[in-house]
Amino acid sequence: MVDFAEHEATAGDVLWIRPGQVHRFSKTSEYRGTVLAMQPGFLPRATVEATGLYRYDLPPLLHPDEAQSAGLRAALAYLQQEYDDLATETLPLSLHTSVLRHSLTAFLLRLAHLAASSAEAARRRTDTTFTLFREAVERDFAVNHSVSAYADALGYSRRTLVRAVRAATGETPKGFIDKRVVLEAKRLLAHTELPIGRVGAAVGFPDPANFSKFFHQHTDTTPAAFRAELR
Repeated sequence: MVDFAEHEATAGDVLWIRPGQVHRFSKTSEYRGTVLAMQPGFLPRATVEATGLYRYDLPPLLHPDEAQSAGLRAALAYLQQEYDDLATETLPLSLHTSVLRHSLTAFLLRLAHLAASSAEAARRRTDTTFTLFREAVERDFAVNHSVSAYADALGYSRRTLVRAVRAATGETPKGFIDKRVVLEAKRLLAHTELPIGRVGAAVGFPDPANFSKFFHQHTDTTPAAFRAELR
Protein backbone atom coordinates (compact mmCIF):
# COMPACT_ATOMS: atom_id res chain seq x y z
CA MET A 1 0.00 0.00 0.00
CA VAL A 2 1.44 3.36 -1.06
CA ASP A 3 -0.44 6.51 -0.10
CA PHE A 4 -3.44 4.33 0.80
CA ALA A 5 -3.65 2.80 -2.69
CA GLU A 6 -2.98 -0.92 -3.02
CA HIS A 7 -0.51 -2.29 -5.58
CA GLU A 8 0.37 -5.87 -6.45
CA ALA A 9 4.04 -6.39 -7.24
CA THR A 10 5.49 -9.47 -8.91
CA ALA A 11 9.01 -10.75 -9.54
CA GLY A 12 11.16 -8.18 -11.31
CA ASP A 13 9.02 -5.17 -10.41
CA VAL A 14 10.44 -2.05 -8.81
CA LEU A 15 8.63 -0.15 -6.06
CA TRP A 16 9.71 3.48 -5.78
CA ILE A 17 8.36 5.03 -2.58
CA ARG A 18 9.05 8.76 -2.42
CA PRO A 19 9.73 10.90 0.65
CA GLY A 20 6.60 11.46 2.71
CA GLN A 21 4.54 8.69 1.12
CA VAL A 22 2.74 6.45 3.58
CA HIS A 23 3.42 2.78 2.86
CA ARG A 24 2.63 -0.59 4.36
CA PHE A 25 3.32 -4.18 3.29
CA SER A 26 0.80 -6.98 3.66
CA LYS A 27 1.45 -9.25 6.63
CA THR A 28 0.13 -12.24 4.70
CA SER A 29 2.59 -11.95 1.80
CA GLU A 30 6.25 -12.87 1.53
CA TYR A 31 8.72 -10.36 0.12
CA ARG A 32 12.25 -10.82 -1.15
CA GLY A 33 14.25 -8.05 -2.71
CA THR A 34 16.77 -5.29 -2.26
CA VAL A 35 15.85 -2.20 -0.28
CA LEU A 36 17.72 0.99 -1.16
CA ALA A 37 17.27 3.96 1.17
CA MET A 38 19.10 7.25 1.61
CA GLN A 39 19.29 10.05 4.11
CA PRO A 40 17.70 13.42 3.19
CA GLY A 41 20.34 15.80 1.93
CA PHE A 42 22.74 13.10 0.70
CA LEU A 43 22.16 14.07 -2.93
CA PRO A 44 22.62 17.61 -4.29
CA ARG A 45 19.53 19.59 -5.30
CA ALA A 46 20.31 19.29 -9.03
CA THR A 47 20.30 15.50 -8.77
CA VAL A 48 17.09 15.48 -6.73
CA GLU A 49 15.38 17.53 -9.43
CA ALA A 50 16.83 15.53 -12.33
CA THR A 51 15.76 12.21 -10.86
CA GLY A 52 12.31 13.36 -9.72
CA LEU A 53 12.63 12.19 -6.13
CA TYR A 54 9.61 14.33 -5.21
CA ARG A 55 7.55 13.64 -8.35
CA TYR A 56 4.43 12.31 -6.68
CA ASP A 57 2.63 12.21 -10.01
CA LEU A 58 4.89 9.38 -11.19
CA PRO A 59 3.76 5.80 -10.58
CA PRO A 60 5.26 4.01 -7.54
CA LEU A 61 5.14 0.55 -9.10
CA LEU A 62 7.31 0.06 -12.18
CA HIS A 63 7.53 -2.92 -14.54
CA PRO A 64 10.92 -2.82 -16.31
CA ASP A 65 11.45 -4.99 -19.38
CA GLU A 66 14.42 -7.35 -19.64
CA ALA A 67 16.87 -4.74 -20.93
CA GLN A 68 15.79 -2.15 -18.37
CA SER A 69 16.06 -4.71 -15.57
CA ALA A 70 19.58 -5.64 -16.65
CA GLY A 71 20.65 -1.98 -16.58
CA LEU A 72 19.09 -1.42 -13.16
CA ARG A 73 20.66 -4.57 -11.73
CA ALA A 74 24.10 -3.63 -13.05
CA ALA A 75 23.85 -0.09 -11.64
CA LEU A 76 22.62 -1.44 -8.30
CA ALA A 77 25.40 -4.04 -8.13
CA TYR A 78 28.02 -1.36 -8.72
CA LEU A 79 26.46 0.83 -6.05
CA GLN A 80 26.48 -2.12 -3.63
CA GLN A 81 30.15 -2.76 -4.40
CA GLU A 82 31.08 0.85 -3.71
CA TYR A 83 29.09 0.79 -0.47
CA ASP A 84 30.81 -2.41 0.68
CA ASP A 85 34.22 -0.91 -0.18
CA LEU A 86 33.68 1.64 2.61
CA ALA A 87 34.81 -1.04 5.05
CA THR A 88 38.07 -1.72 3.17
CA GLU A 89 39.21 1.91 3.33
CA THR A 90 40.70 1.72 -0.15
CA LEU A 91 39.80 5.39 -0.63
CA PRO A 92 39.58 8.36 1.73
CA LEU A 93 36.10 8.70 3.23
CA SER A 94 35.38 11.96 1.40
CA LEU A 95 36.24 10.36 -1.94
CA HIS A 96 34.23 7.25 -1.11
CA THR A 97 31.24 9.49 -0.39
CA SER A 98 31.61 11.27 -3.72
CA VAL A 99 31.81 7.95 -5.56
CA LEU A 100 28.71 6.73 -3.74
CA ARG A 101 26.80 9.87 -4.71
CA HIS A 102 27.72 9.42 -8.37
CA SER A 103 26.84 5.71 -8.28
CA LEU A 104 23.50 6.42 -6.63
CA THR A 105 22.79 9.17 -9.15
CA ALA A 106 23.46 6.79 -12.04
CA PHE A 107 21.02 4.24 -10.62
CA LEU A 108 18.34 6.85 -9.92
CA LEU A 109 18.64 8.34 -13.41
CA ARG A 110 17.89 4.93 -14.88
CA LEU A 111 14.97 4.56 -12.50
CA ALA A 112 13.71 8.07 -13.31
CA HIS A 113 13.78 7.30 -17.04
CA LEU A 114 11.71 4.16 -16.44
CA ALA A 115 9.20 6.05 -14.29
CA ALA A 116 8.96 8.93 -16.77
CA SER A 117 8.44 6.52 -19.67
CA SER A 118 5.62 4.80 -17.80
CA ALA A 119 4.03 8.14 -16.97
CA GLU A 120 4.38 9.38 -20.55
CA ALA A 121 2.65 6.29 -21.88
CA ALA A 122 -0.22 6.94 -19.48
CA ARG A 123 -0.23 10.64 -20.33
CA ARG A 124 -0.65 9.92 -24.03
CA ARG A 125 -3.87 8.16 -23.12
CA THR A 126 -5.06 11.12 -21.03
CA ASP A 127 -6.72 14.32 -22.19
CA THR A 128 -4.41 17.37 -22.07
CA THR A 129 -7.02 19.39 -20.20
CA PHE A 130 -7.05 16.89 -17.37
CA THR A 131 -3.24 16.69 -17.32
CA LEU A 132 -2.96 20.44 -16.85
CA PHE A 133 -5.65 20.38 -14.18
CA ARG A 134 -3.92 17.53 -12.32
CA GLU A 135 -0.60 19.40 -12.35
CA ALA A 136 -2.28 22.57 -11.11
CA VAL A 137 -4.00 20.70 -8.27
CA GLU A 138 -0.73 19.04 -7.25
CA ARG A 139 0.87 22.47 -7.06
CA ASP A 140 -1.92 24.44 -5.36
CA PHE A 141 -4.25 22.03 -3.50
CA ALA A 142 -3.14 23.34 -0.09
CA VAL A 143 -4.32 26.86 -0.89
CA ASN A 144 -6.98 26.43 -3.59
CA HIS A 145 -10.01 24.14 -3.34
CA SER A 146 -12.13 25.99 -5.89
CA VAL A 147 -12.98 24.34 -9.22
CA SER A 148 -13.86 27.71 -10.75
CA ALA A 149 -10.51 29.16 -9.71
CA TYR A 150 -8.65 26.30 -11.40
CA ALA A 151 -10.78 26.66 -14.53
CA ASP A 152 -10.09 30.40 -14.71
CA ALA A 153 -6.36 29.93 -14.15
CA LEU A 154 -6.15 27.31 -16.89
CA GLY A 155 -8.32 29.23 -19.30
CA TYR A 156 -11.12 26.65 -19.51
CA SER A 157 -14.79 26.88 -18.82
CA ARG A 158 -16.02 25.00 -15.78
CA ARG A 159 -18.04 22.72 -18.06
CA THR A 160 -14.95 21.82 -20.11
CA LEU A 161 -13.03 20.99 -16.96
CA VAL A 162 -15.85 18.85 -15.60
CA ARG A 163 -16.05 16.93 -18.86
CA ALA A 164 -12.28 16.32 -19.04
CA VAL A 165 -11.89 15.21 -15.42
CA ARG A 166 -14.91 12.94 -15.57
CA ALA A 167 -13.63 11.31 -18.77
CA ALA A 168 -10.17 10.70 -17.24
CA THR A 169 -11.14 9.67 -13.72
CA GLY A 170 -14.87 9.11 -13.55
CA GLU A 171 -15.22 11.77 -10.86
CA THR A 172 -15.86 15.50 -10.64
CA PRO A 173 -13.09 18.14 -10.43
CA LYS A 174 -14.20 18.91 -6.88
CA GLY A 175 -13.95 15.24 -5.98
CA PHE A 176 -10.46 15.07 -7.47
CA ILE A 177 -9.32 18.13 -5.48
CA ASP A 178 -10.85 16.82 -2.26
CA LYS A 179 -9.17 13.43 -2.72
CA ARG A 180 -5.77 15.11 -3.01
CA VAL A 181 -6.41 17.20 0.09
CA VAL A 182 -7.47 14.11 2.05
CA LEU A 183 -4.34 12.24 0.92
CA GLU A 184 -2.07 15.02 2.17
CA ALA A 185 -3.95 15.20 5.45
CA LYS A 186 -3.55 11.44 5.89
CA ARG A 187 0.18 11.72 5.19
CA LEU A 188 0.59 14.41 7.82
CA LEU A 189 -1.50 12.52 10.35
CA ALA A 190 0.51 9.35 9.75
CA HIS A 191 4.01 10.81 9.54
CA THR A 192 4.02 13.81 11.88
CA GLU A 193 3.04 14.77 15.40
CA LEU A 194 1.43 18.02 14.26
CA PRO A 195 -1.72 18.93 16.20
CA ILE A 196 -4.93 18.31 14.27
CA GLY A 197 -5.48 22.03 13.83
CA ARG A 198 -2.07 22.52 12.21
CA VAL A 199 -2.67 19.58 9.91
CA GLY A 200 -5.90 21.24 8.80
CA ALA A 201 -4.17 24.57 8.27
CA ALA A 202 -1.49 22.86 6.16
CA VAL A 203 -4.12 21.64 3.70
CA GLY A 204 -6.14 24.83 3.53
CA PHE A 205 -8.50 24.71 6.54
CA PRO A 206 -7.65 27.46 9.07
CA ASP A 207 -10.63 26.41 11.20
CA PRO A 208 -9.98 23.02 12.91
CA ALA A 209 -13.71 22.30 13.14
CA ASN A 210 -14.15 22.73 9.38
CA PHE A 211 -11.17 20.46 8.75
CA SER A 212 -12.51 17.74 11.03
CA LYS A 213 -15.92 17.95 9.37
CA PHE A 214 -14.33 17.75 5.89
CA PHE A 215 -12.11 14.81 6.86
CA HIS A 216 -14.98 12.89 8.43
CA GLN A 217 -17.16 13.54 5.40
CA HIS A 218 -14.59 11.92 3.10
CA THR A 219 -13.25 9.14 5.31
CA ASP A 220 -16.08 8.30 7.74
CA THR A 221 -13.67 8.83 10.64
CA THR A 222 -12.18 11.76 12.51
CA PRO A 223 -8.56 12.90 12.09
CA ALA A 224 -7.80 11.86 15.68
CA ALA A 225 -9.32 8.40 15.19
CA PHE A 226 -7.47 7.91 11.92
CA ARG A 227 -4.14 8.77 13.57
CA ALA A 228 -4.86 6.52 16.53
CA GLU A 229 -5.69 3.58 14.26
CA LEU A 230 -2.37 3.92 12.41
CA ARG A 231 -0.42 4.11 15.64
